[in-house]
Amino acid sequence: MKIIPVTVDLSLKRSIDQGTTTQRQSVETILQDVRAKGDEALRSYTNQFDGVDIATTLVSESDRKAAYASVTDETLLIIREAIVNIRDFHERQVQQSWMTTKEDGTILGQKVTALDAVGVYVPGGRAAYPSSIIMNVVPAQVAGVKRIVMTSPPQKDGNLSDIVLVTAHELGVEEIYKVGGAQAIGALAYGTKTIQAVDKIVGPGNIYVALAKQLVFGTVAIDMIAGPSEVAVLADHTARAPYIAADLLSQAEHDPMSSAVLVTNDPALAENVAKEVDRQLQTLPKKEIAQASINDFGAIYVAKTFEDAIEAVNELAAEHLEIHVENPWDVLANIRHAGAIFLGEYSSEPVGDYFAGPNHVLPTNGTARFSSPLNVEDFTKKSSIISYSKKAIEKNGQKIAAFARLENLEAHARAVEIRLEADNGKETSVKNTSNK
Repeated sequence: MKIIPVTVDLSLKRSIDQGTTTQRQSVETILQDVRAKGDEALRSYTNQFDGVDIATTLVSESDRKAAYASVTDETLLIIREAIVNIRDFHERQVQQSWMTTKEDGTILGQKVTALDAVGVYVPGGRAAYPSSIIMNVVPAQVAGVKRIVMTSPPQKDGNLSDIVLVTAHELGVEEIYKVGGAQAIGALAYGTKTIQAVDKIVGPGNIYVALAKQLVFGTVAIDMIAGPSEVAVLADHTARAPYIAADLLSQAEHDPMSSAVLVTNDPALAENVAKEVDRQLQTLPKKEIAQASINDFGAIYVAKTFEDAIEAVNELAAEHLEIHVENPWDVLANIRHAGAIFLGEYSSEPVGDYFAGPNHVLPTNGTARFSSPLNVEDFTKKSSIISYSKKAIEKNGQKIAAFARLENLEAHARAVEIRLEADNGKETSVKNTSNK
């Protein structure tokens, strides 16, 4: 890994892939076809892109139950325990509706309502991602979403991965469709005869899925457009180089564009971590992917002081931030920007990815400066409650009308004043005037 003084530009932020013109045009065509042709377009594109001719896209209950045959009891127990941990964490995020009453009788408040329907996209291809299902479904369930729809591209045999089906079944997701890519996003956004449209689409995917989510936004809500995964490690002289190297590589193996960064004020640690990364790379199954990530988007920054190192990780605003220092809790108050913060040498990033409880759908590419992890609130909406009393309108009516006239909105002003006139015995004349 390259070792760089922290005085240089720290930014490893990459532009989130907006796709080529050809890719964007292709996605636009797919979405238009799905909107116009519905299920016919879904079957056609599934045949074209996945090489599967499917008679029906809906996964049956018998298929979901049959998937258990290939999943070991040990795996099932791990999945179930992870669900418990993740559900427990998200249940603590629930916000309640509230009301407050003022002395003049005015009642103000906020009503929190769950979305009616959410679509969860689950990537397919060579790998299965049960953790992605759990992280997207659980907060929606905790929020109170009644209809959760899952879509995922079929394998060559026309079915979904057994572990994907088992995880979905364990979560109680019954509406699952064997559809992937931009065409799945179109179906969730616009609806077909088979798949009823949803209100929000969440879940990761390739560039075609990301572009489709961008294009349907406004028709439906989306979670975020995430960039490549990233980890930053803040470490001092007490940190263990083998631990840090392993954590950097755990992120690097995701994708050649993943970013793995160490920031430290200890030059000796920097040298040791660089050597350890090279050593551990040699036996990594995904060596080529991790090596490309380390070469292009990996770095070790050496700061003059620990305070400079802290400021550096705040500038990076990483998706995952690990803190390997002597007293990590003392540092926490100084961290302003990070998607998820892992404190101490035993809090490796994969702990949060799979099992601890917090959500692993996190802001990337520096957006942790203003964004939060996926959470229960993302699956709710809020309505303001206003019940103005007679006493309040008598006290504030003229002020409200005057404010309206500041914006040249006379009808707004009159809508308030008509009530003041009525309360002053002029209601009849107002009504008679309006009826002439």
